[in-house]
Amino acid sequence: MDSVMDIPHDQLGRTICDLRISVTDRCNFRCTYCMPQEVFNADYRFMARAELLSFEEIARVVSLFAGLGVRKVRLTGGEPLIRHHLEVLIAKIAGLGAACASATTPVATATPGITDISLTTNGALLTAAKARALKDAGLRRLTVSLDALDNEVFSRLNGVAFPVDRVLQGIDNARAAGFAPVKINMVVRKGVNDAQVLPMARHFRNSGCILRFIEYMDVGHSNAWKMDDVAPTAQLINTIHREFPIEPADPNYKGEVARRWRYQDGAGEIGFISSVTQPFCGDCTRIRMSADGRLYTCLFATEGHDLRRLLRERHSDEYLTNWLRDLWQAREDRYSETRSERTVALEKVEMSYIGG
Repeated sequence: MDSVMDIPHDQLGRTICDLRISVTDRCNFRCTYCMPQEVFNADYRFMARAELLSFEEIARVVSLFAGLGVRKVRLTGGEPLIRHHLEVLIAKIAGLGAACASATTPVATATPGITDISLTTNGALLTAAKARALKDAGLRRLTVSLDALDNEVFSRLNGVAFPVDRVLQGIDNARAAGFAPVKINMVVRKGVNDAQVLPMARHFRNSGCILRFIEYMDVGHSNAWKMDDVAPTAQLINTIHREFPIEPADPNYKGEVARRWRYQDGAGEIGFISSVTQPFCGDCTRIRMSADGRLYTCLFATEGHDLRRLLRERHSDEYLTNWLRDLWQAREDRYSETRSERTVALEKVEMSYIGG
């Protein structure tokens, strides 16, 4: 179907397939690698309600991007479940895919629409009722961030002494609602929580969940990132392999961020996201939108592009589609492949602003 569409390519020949949408810049955690308490404190100015895109505006943006080839949408934050009635937005986005699938006009048939809606959450607000509401609204996949099983380590990392048991309960609630598999993201920082790698592997083996280890990245400018703090994927693989033999598995699709491995005894799979030591910029098909409608063509960008202004100036869909196409076609980002002391020192957009 996509062959009849005018799919834009960026300067490195990459198409646009994934749209990541931050629905709020607020979070109930103060994780040290994302929203450190000393920066995001009582004096920090978060976005006012009027600055946020409405659900209707977000749905319109998704529809425009679907016409340019986007098939996957991931909702992020901050913590996305802080945004009230998020299931209403999910239903609107899911409806776009359903409308396209049932349409009979040539244009609609050429735009299959959104086929996958996912969400990343810290799990603190993932009650049984909320998990069911998200699933019923059309959310297909759910990822929970969890950086340690030890309560003392986890409390220190999340910055608000939130207990790990409540996140584990949120994961159970998601599984009970029918999300399968639930993915678990663990950001590993050397000397901070790397001793939790094996306990996490032990806990989630045979659980039906997919645990993914993420190298600590220099996103934003507030986390005082240093290369010495990175626990390289190769070391993590060796650590796990010594206790639980693992082997590489084929990717599910071109451009998949996590490199898949599986336990040789059939106890499931794990993944490694290695932006620092094994950059994957060459296959990057992602674009990100902040809660106030600024677009970022790279996770490590230093500036965004103001789509909200154009939306509220009431430009036509055709005008906005052409603007988005031009933006993507000018893209040449490959930060992780060109990382240096100079680029690390740049004041990049904060992870909490665009959702990682």
